[in-house]
Amino acid sequence: MENKKENKICQNCKKNFVIEPDDFSFYEKMRVPPPTFCPECRFQRRLLFRNNRVFYRRECALCNKSILSVYNKKKSYTIFCHECWLSDKWDPMDYGREYDFSIPFFSQFRSLQSKVPRANLYRENFILSDYCNYGLDFKECYLLFGGQNNERVYFGNQIFDSHDSFDIAFSEKVEFSYEIFECARTNLLFFSHHSNDCIDSFYLADCRNCMNCFGCVGLVNKQYYVFNKPYTKEQYQKFIKSNNIGSFKNHQEFLKKLKELESKIPHRYARIYKSVNSDGDDLSEARSTHNSFSSRQAEDSKYLFFCRHRSKDCYDNSFNGVNAELLYEIAHGFGGSNGAFSMRNFDNQDFFYNEECHNCHNIFGCEGLRKKQYCILNKQYNKKEYGEILPKIIKHMNDMPYHDQKGRTYKYGEFFPAELSPFAYNESIAQEYFPLTKEEALEQEYKWEDGETRNYKIDIDSKDIPDHIKDVGEDIVGKVIACEHAGGCKDQCTEAFKIVPEEYKFYKRFNLPLPRLCSNCRHYQRIGLRNPLKLWDRKCMCDKEGHFHEKEKCVVEFKTSYAPDRPEIIFCEKCYQQEIY
Repeated sequence: MENKKENKICQNCKKNFVIEPDDFSFYEKMRVPPPTFCPECRFQRRLLFRNNRVFYRRECALCNKSILSVYNKKKSYTIFCHECWLSDKWDPMDYGREYDFSIPFFSQFRSLQSKVPRANLYRENFILSDYCNYGLDFKECYLLFGGQNNERVYFGNQIFDSHDSFDIAFSEKVEFSYEIFECARTNLLFFSHHSNDCIDSFYLADCRNCMNCFGCVGLVNKQYYVFNKPYTKEQYQKFIKSNNIGSFKNHQEFLKKLKELESKIPHRYARIYKSVNSDGDDLSEARSTHNSFSSRQAEDSKYLFFCRHRSKDCYDNSFNGVNAELLYEIAHGFGGSNGAFSMRNFDNQDFFYNEECHNCHNIFGCEGLRKKQYCILNKQYNKKEYGEILPKIIKHMNDMPYHDQKGRTYKYGEFFPAELSPFAYNESIAQEYFPLTKEEALEQEYKWEDGETRNYKIDIDSKDIPDHIKDVGEDIVGKVIACEHAGGCKDQCTEAFKIVPEEYKFYKRFNLPLPRLCSNCRHYQRIGLRNPLKLWDRKCMCDKEGHFHEKEKCVVEFKTSYAPDRPEIIFCEKCYQQEIY
């Protein structure tokens, strides 16, 4: 019988959501029931299991050396340094236990979580990059979280193949650039977002292949433009010299003008490139991929966020990729096939409800395994035993579900309850995408970490920093500067920050004003440039003569991440191309 669309009520937020016929087909293929949480709540729940940037000092439980860790020292977890965790000095199978059919599965997994040692950070081949996490091949980087093959990148998030840049996020192949978001293949690009192949430019938005441009929106193949108006080379150079680029006051005015221009210039309904039958935003090389964001090379997938390098038949994956196939509700991993409800898993096959397992197959409810097969709760079985007990466990999960403190029910087919996250809500990146106050978080029964009281001896108030970089002396390096937000925001504000030597040299070299916010608050401002990770049904707003539509106004409909009450002018693809190119 053909599946039909079904309306459901999310058991978390109580809002309606829809399960489409194609969704049912995917769930049948994965042999899992349909979800009881809406897509947004599922995404939020996965994010609760990733802490990028909140570090604690503690000791390795094996070699006793002092280490940085994403795990709060108040927690009773056993934490090893990365080298010890990868060593053969311990065996995660030693923590295996029999499945207990008298208590819910998630209670048993929670117990296993508390015993099996964990790596302090998630990183590989880091050179002189101590204060970084979630990455591969970093050299001389600082406060960089997520990415690969970077050198001398400071204050970044999800960066690839870049060097000598500061304050950048979700970008690749970037060099000598500052304060950019969702950009690629740039050199000397400053204060810009969603711009590719741009060189020696400032304050760009949605520009491509531009050089020597300033304060522009939606330009393609242009040079010597200022706020979307053409200049001669001499006029442009005169403008740059006369506008005190190094002034923070002027910087704020430039940002304001850019924002005003963005509200007047037509925008493409979505940033989707080289894709077929796909919707979402910031997508490329996608085919039949829906409701997905900041992803590429995906096929027949849905509800993806930051999934790269070939994902096929994947639903509800975040921070995942590299030849991933038939994966559902996967968080923060690489590769694998036929798996679900897992986090930080690498290249596993036939795996369900696992954390931090690498190169395994046929495992269920395991923690920290490497190159194992036919294991349940870290206990070894043979192939026949595994095949016999697994259906009984799935039935048990449905017959004896787990109930969290908020009364939410977790049967087989649900991701891990939020209570099993080792992180408080405001330690996790859920706070970045679904910011809550302490009161809001506690009301939803999420954990909250107040942290230690900071008694910084402030050397400089942010309002006392000289306006122009030319008036800032080297003695500012290492001084404690008060963050302008003073902890009064939802941005994991550190309340104070320091300018490091490399940072000071960069500002001086490129004539850039000093920031007034701590690195966390700056990060939140950058990701705030992204549209909401949700879609609305809208119509093209084009009513211009000379465009191909026969009627006075274009009637093309589309899904877009621009909410109906936004001020921007939104065009369909064809109208946008006629207007901009």
